[in-house]
Amino acid sequence: MDASETAPESTVLEIHECWRSLRSSSIGRLAVVGPLGPEIFPVNYLPEDGTVIIRTGPGTKLDALRAGGPAVLEADGFNAYGTIAWSVIVKGRPEPVPDDDPSRDLVDHKLLPWEPGVKDHVFRILPTAVTGRRFVTSPPGRWWSPREPGSPGAEPGGPGAESRPGA
Repeated sequence: MDASETAPESTVLEIHECWRSLRSSSIGRLAVVGPLGPEIFPVNYLPEDGTVIIRTGPGTKLDALRAGGPAVLEADGFNAYGTIAWSVIVKGRPEPVPDDDPSRDLVDHKLLPWEPGVKDHVFRILPTAVTGRRFVTSPPGRWWSPREPGSPGAEPGGPGAESRPGA
């Protein structure tokens, strides 16, 4: 950014706007602390009754959730035109959802696993903080390169780089 440009302003989202934004998407990243330190996983999620529900199978994510340490869900999205973006962070503690919890029916119909395999462990994140922001995006030509990876000029210093600004 040069000195003549101004940084776009972001707006802090009210709590109800954070939840509305979370309901408009279903994909996010879950951060937990495992035995070797922080871990981040892509997840699909379901906002429900002031919590966020996820499901998982055996592995590092399940082990960290069972340990009950802090968990953070981060989700982003755009409006239909891609001109306004939002980002919401839910910080909290994971809690297993019991088999007899009414949320289980909702999970079975609306929170379908991406990958094959058994994902029968369901957790809710009980929020201790929910924050978010919204901002107008810059034109895509300023932050998104239409080049495919591996195409000429796509790599810094690759063929055609000398003709690209900033290369």
